[in-house]
Amino acid sequence: MAEQQQQLPRRQRVYRQRRDVFNEYSDDELIKRFRMNRAGIITVADLVRDKLQSRTERNQPLSPETKVAITLRYLATGKMQQCSSDDFGTSQATISRVITQTIDALSEPDIVTQFVKFPLTRQEVQVKQEEFMEDYRFPGVVGTIDGTHIRIVAPSVDEHLYVNRKRYHSINVQVVFDAKYRILDVLARWPGSVHDARILDESGLKALFEQNYVPAGCYLLGDSGYPCKEWLLTPYLNPLAGVQTNYNTAHKRTRCVVERGIGQLKRRFHVLHGEVRLSPEKTCKIVYVCALLHNMCKQFNIPVPINEEDEVFHDAAEGDVGADEEEPGEAEIPPNPGRPAGRNGHPFRDYIANLHFSRPVAE
Repeated sequence: MAEQQQQLPRRQRVYRQRRDVFNEYSDDELIKRFRMNRAGIITVADLVRDKLQSRTERNQPLSPETKVAITLRYLATGKMQQCSSDDFGTSQATISRVITQTIDALSEPDIVTQFVKFPLTRQEVQVKQEEFMEDYRFPGVVGTIDGTHIRIVAPSVDEHLYVNRKRYHSINVQVVFDAKYRILDVLARWPGSVHDARILDESGLKALFEQNYVPAGCYLLGDSGYPCKEWLLTPYLNPLAGVQTNYNTAHKRTRCVVERGIGQLKRRFHVLHGEVRLSPEKTCKIVYVCALLHNMCKQFNIPVPINEEDEVFHDAAEGDVGADEEEPGEAEIPPNPGRPAGRNGHPFRDYIANLHFSRPVAE
């Protein structure tokens, strides 16, 4: 019997035919399927080429560009099996390995910070302030901040910590957008049960402002779930007619930037809108990769795709409430009363309101 087994001919490995998606699809078709055009995919591959390049030419290795395309297809659809159905000519196991490898490479801090970085010089801050002033007539604003929940499967460790106030498992992601819907800062590491104010309180973003790394005279806009500070202006909870009402109206219109920005991000990368079926750690890496890719798309003027699959995201992208945002008319969360630092911003808010909003801001 052993002799018969030794004499059996060795089965030859059969390779599936792979399609050349880069030459088969036009740039418009690439954007629809992968959220980037040919030049963008090559640029992303160049960022991590040394980490994605196969060490051998055996077994028909995938090129870095193909690995990036497979990963982009997953981020665009949120479905790993969709990558296989696009005829990359690889097995589901290979798809999974490629996505993990590419996400790990792109989520490294030295890669992310090339495209997602908060303005720290006077010139950089001034550009952001001028954009907000030109588009929304709210002086001094450098960015708008909010939290958004990314749905995940129930994790095996500390499962209860990831249940948010809407009773599903999530990662609570802090994000800051500028007036042109570019991401200035993103923090993805906190479970869904953690409040936005605590995330900010323990973030590096707070340290940048309070340790004077950010030039004086600029601030963020946030909702009433945040404490009011001299660098973070929130709305009046019970505004008086006149100045306070004018301020609140301008504040709400300007702060819609972050709601629209989150809508654009999730519409561009559907993986962030559905349930991510990965561990919290891997989900956080995906958030960082989507943030840097979003900013790259802004840099290359690649539009947010609109098609039948994207209709569910239309309202959020236009500034309406998304699936994980607060419903209109929901009770506002007052600032934490036990924080002296939270009260320090109230006189400054009064100063800004009286200085700039004695009259309603023209549309």
